[in-house]
Amino acid sequence: MATQKQIDAARRNIRKAQKAWQNMSSEERARSQPEGRRRIKPGRTGKGDYYHVEVRDKYQFELFRTHDVGDPGGVQRVAGKRPSGSWDTLKWLIAKDHAHVTDGKLVADSDDAKQVLAQLGSEPVHVKGDIFRAKPRPNVPEKDKPTRAQQRAREENIQKAQSTWQAMSSEERRHSRH
Repeated sequence: MATQKQIDAARRNIRKAQKAWQNMSSEERARSQPEGRRRIKPGRTGKGDYYHVEVRDKYQFELFRTHDVGDPGGVQRVAGKRPSGSWDTLKWLIAKDHAHVTDGKLVADSDDAKQVLAQLGSEPVHVKGDIFRAKPRPNVPEKDKPTRAQQRAREENIQKAQSTWQAMSSEERRHSRH
């Protein structure tokens, strides 16, 4: 338990601190805090493990998920959930050992990174630190669908289904229909 002398000293110290804070501007208060104004956001310093390629504004989303694309730890996709419930890509995280910066441009070193940079709607533009900004992949109008890639994927899926069906015995086929 504190003595009366300690209690009085604590009260005096609190009053001194309050008086000092009242005479400070908000900037001076922020600088006097040991942690500063706020934490530094990821990618701002340029000292992180990933390059951040932003394709959409984060304020469009209310929930975020990150998952690996390709080899583990190389390229990650940050997906966001909109208030409507639809999901879309917010940004791509490309490991620094999978890409490098030359003359302010992001250059891919791995196949996964090349694939991600190729599908973007524009070339990534350097913003600050490790952050780049690009347009999302182009939206294909419905009148131009199915694209050649969609047709090819559909044909491959049909061929897989047919080969699986042919490999099944007549007994397995009868049970799969019900």
